[in-house]
Amino acid sequence: MEKNLEKLKKITQQLRDPLTGCPWDIEQTFDSIAYCSIEEAYEVVEAIEEKNYDQLKNELGDLLFQVVFHSEIANEKNLFNLDDIVESISTTLISRHPHVFGDEKIDNAREQTDQWEKKKLEEIKTEGDHKSVLDGIGKNQTALNTAFKIGKRARSVGFDWNDSNGVLGKIREELSELIEAINSKNESAIEEEMGDLLFTIVSLSRHLSKNPETALRKATNKFEKRFKLMEHELEQEKKQFSQLSYDEMNHLWNKVKQKK
Repeated sequence: MEKNLEKLKKITQQLRDPLTGCPWDIEQTFDSIAYCSIEEAYEVVEAIEEKNYDQLKNELGDLLFQVVFHSEIANEKNLFNLDDIVESISTTLISRHPHVFGDEKIDNAREQTDQWEKKKLEEIKTEGDHKSVLDGIGKNQTALNTAFKIGKRARSVGFDWNDSNGVLGKIREELSELIEAINSKNESAIEEEMGDLLFTIVSLSRHLSKNPETALRKATNKFEKRFKLMEHELEQEKKQFSQLSYDEMNHLWNKVKQKK
């Protein structure tokens, strides 16, 4: 493992060599390749969802290369190196798992999640000028993930519903308020109530230990698959969507839903 990692490190250094390296790799900076890490992470998720484990191996390699690439840029600037990254995450994992590396006891995964958030909060309080328990949550991520993390952080200090039934009651309340805003044709209220409803649904997913980003992505993929089946059916019948009534489209949708 260490030998292979050292090999990848040396390859990256050769790519970055000012005299003999690759022009593209030499020009890259933290900022210019920041998006690459996001793209590679999504490709890892896609391989997992497709259960394509050969592809997963390749995509994890691409993601690992991003870590090594960033570490080499940092090393050139005398900021930190790959060893520092490994040491940092090792220290963090040991600190946040006192039930494994210490004497604390945790009975289930839910307790571990709460403990993890509390440990993160303790670390954040010792860093910089953070004054709120919600400080330190990354902003460059999807709104769903941000809402999910904010809910977890609030829970770490006890601000949360007792169980999923409480969240379901809040969802019904928010849905009623959204319907009222729609009926009143108040555009700003519609947006606000829609946001409140979405945030509460994210809270429900948290209580049910389901990631909202994953759930929505799966639902989107399912819709895409079924819509393409509808297109195929219409192509066979030499028809277009514009030629169908609402009832006919609904019938076709229910038909493709039966197909696996």
